[in-house]
Amino acid sequence: MSKAWVAGGIALAVPFGLVGLLTVGVGAMQSASGSQTGGTTMELAAGTVPAQFQPAIDKWGRLCPEISPALLAAQLYQESGFDPNALSPIGAQGIAQFMPGTWPEWATDGDGDGKTSPWDPDDAIPAAARYDCSLAKYVAKVPGDRTNNMLAAYNAGAYRVMQYNGIPPYKETQNYVKAIRSLEQSFGVVKAPLQPMALAAGAVNWAQTKLGTPYLWGGEGSAADGGRFDCSGLTQAAYETVGIKLPRVANDQWNAGRHPSRDQLLPGDLVFFATDLRDPRSIHHVGMYVGNGQMIHAPYTGTVIKFGPIDKPDYIGATRVTPEGAQSLPDRSPGSANNDSGAGSPLAEPDKAAAAKSPAAKSAVPGTAPQPRLPAGTKPRGAGSGSVRRG
Repeated sequence: MSKAWVAGGIALAVPFGLVGLLTVGVGAMQSASGSQTGGTTMELAAGTVPAQFQPAIDKWGRLCPEISPALLAAQLYQESGFDPNALSPIGAQGIAQFMPGTWPEWATDGDGDGKTSPWDPDDAIPAAARYDCSLAKYVAKVPGDRTNNMLAAYNAGAYRVMQYNGIPPYKETQNYVKAIRSLEQSFGVVKAPLQPMALAAGAVNWAQTKLGTPYLWGGEGSAADGGRFDCSGLTQAAYETVGIKLPRVANDQWNAGRHPSRDQLLPGDLVFFATDLRDPRSIHHVGMYVGNGQMIHAPYTGTVIKFGPIDKPDYIGATRVTPEGAQSLPDRSPGSANNDSGAGSPLAEPDKAAAAKSPAAKSAVPGTAPQPRLPAGTKPRGAGSGSVRRG
């Protein structure tokens, strides 16, 4: 599209043509609650995980009642971003981030090739499910939600879950449980119409004020950037104006909420475009839906922020951002340990020491009672975080 679309008369016509739609959509959003509620989602939604991992996640996510395909996907995403080559700074390996000393205990030949490796997703994914289910059995008699207790044991150790008769009073552990349960919703099938998200109205209104601003690859709107943005920089900044902090990269923004169908789209939903429609990690572009099949977006170098159609061959889907969804996402920024928000799963040394002294230390889970594979870090990533381009 030519620059005249924004600079000329057509650019003026498009925003005015959308005023009615935006007014209706914004009004609906302002009258609705700010988050989606509902029960546990068991099924894995199509297109939410890379296609090559979907069969294993779907199969092994049903290993025990305490896990689901969507929950297992959430854990794998939090651990590695579905990167089978992920290596954390402390040596955790592969898509499920097993430590070398822990892997032999849970090694699983998931593909029947006679070999087991934490670098092979077909082995690591079932191993991760087996590990979860073992923890679930270990804390089965603890009162409360069995899945939440399993996740708490994964983070803080089974001994601490038993000691406190439920989720321990550790902020990190409480945040981890909350984050994974929220991410589970992002990977799960949407079985009912999604509620509008009230804060989206402000994000849409702010984004409209940036129409005509030149594109800058990597731009975040700072003074150093001359107030310019790339695509994910624009959506990140728009939601930050309403108090929601999104990841910097488009393919991580994808997991900031649940995924409405094309006919469920409302103004403020993020719309995504990918090089492989079976793999959301290949997302290369994001815009903000404004109604009538249109989005506000920062297209590419040489263009400006403008309206554009979403119905393109590389359209992969949309996300209805929620505060809970955004807060659940791991921090994959350069230098991050991926646990600044409490979403990681390192186990503190004092917990291991206390567990080793416990009579429970010799029961179902070999080693010290609370010892999961630890710590679960993620491979440091550059600004692109695995995406084709930063925008």
